[in-house]
Amino acid sequence: MASLAWLLIPLLAAIGAGLWASWAARARKSGRTGDTHELNGYAAFREAMEKSRTGS
Repeated sequence: MASLAWLLIPLLAAIGAGLWASWAARARKSGRTGDTHELNGYAAFREAMEKSRTGS
């Protein structure tokens, strides 16, 4: 019986890791990380820097 208890530990850890991975992937897909907003801001910054370089 004690060996079954020791076998449950990795099983529960694997289930927990799977649940965490699915939650982490869901949060990334929903756009809550802010990467899209930051990338759009960086693109606007690059465009502004290119305009100032061609204007001078």
